[in-house]
Amino acid sequence: MKAVRLHEYEQWPSLDEVAEPEITGPLDVIVRIGGAGLCRTDLHIWEGLWAEKSGIELPYIIGHENAGWVHEVGAAVSNVEVGDAVILHPLITCGLCRACRDGDDMHCSHQAFPGVSTDGGWAQLLKTSARSVVALPDGVEPAAVAAHADAGLTAYHAVKKAVMRGMLLPGTTAVVIGAGGLGHIGIQSLKALSPAEIVVVDPSEEALELARSCGADHLVRADGDQVAAVHELTGNGAEVVFDFVGEFGAVQKAFDMTKRAGSHFVIGYGENIDVPTIDVISSERSFVGNLVGTYNDLAELMVLAGQGRIDLHTRTFDLDDAVEAMQELHHGRLPGRGILVPS
Repeated sequence: MKAVRLHEYEQWPSLDEVAEPEITGPLDVIVRIGGAGLCRTDLHIWEGLWAEKSGIELPYIIGHENAGWVHEVGAAVSNVEVGDAVILHPLITCGLCRACRDGDDMHCSHQAFPGVSTDGGWAQLLKTSARSVVALPDGVEPAAVAAHADAGLTAYHAVKKAVMRGMLLPGTTAVVIGAGGLGHIGIQSLKALSPAEIVVVDPSEEALELARSCGADHLVRADGDQVAAVHELTGNGAEVVFDFVGEFGAVQKAFDMTKRAGSHFVIGYGENIDVPTIDVISSERSFVGNLVGTYNDLAELMVLAGQGRIDLHTRTFDLDDAVEAMQELHHGRLPGRGILVPS
């Protein structure tokens, strides 16, 4: 089969012919990929940022946002059948550890992460587990929702967490930094789950227009004075700031936009947090980390997608054009999400 594999860090991957995955366990599921998302994490992998964390050996297949159709199943699989349209939770989990039994799939003690720690879905076929497949609602095509497997899931999980902790009640404000691939999903998740006022910050007029179409209440151009602009809109900062960028100076600005006793949700990543501890304790502001989401989060998100309440802004590329897609994202020319579709 065709697969996009990374051979060396900071060298563009190549399209290779590799062996097809095989069923080796009773709960294995092989999926014929209908769409695989392109994420900034893929660029961080290409840069070598995940080399030590993932323990992966090169070459390997990239791609952790995957959806398609069930191609083959192991003998004990009972939740899906061959031909079913599915989206894949990004992790393969054991189901037996404490985290799995608590429903915190992303903290599984024995996880595999296709596209990060094992071969991923920038290929024609991908092997996963019965625990990872979520059936798609009728009429929803895999390529249309593939990026929800990580980008959508991560954004939804962060918003749901803030809502369930009582942070976004009527009269509160949520700031969204970055209205691109993750942020535009976060805005829609906020509209679906919360009555909070939504302020969106981004340097791109195109991205801000996308944010407007997704339901943002206020738009702020990131031109150097965005912190002052947010404080002018909110009075003294926002109860919750969702930072979907995590680099290029966004971390400090996000913290500065957070009001006293507010929470800075770190979602995008790439730079370090460098905040004096006195500023944290004296204002009781909190940093909240966010790692993808649970299987149930993804199932809930697919309900909203099926209802048309959360849509993805996407641009599709043929699998053969994966390098072009990566370069478009790398140079900031890809609003929304890029989706690779095997021919």
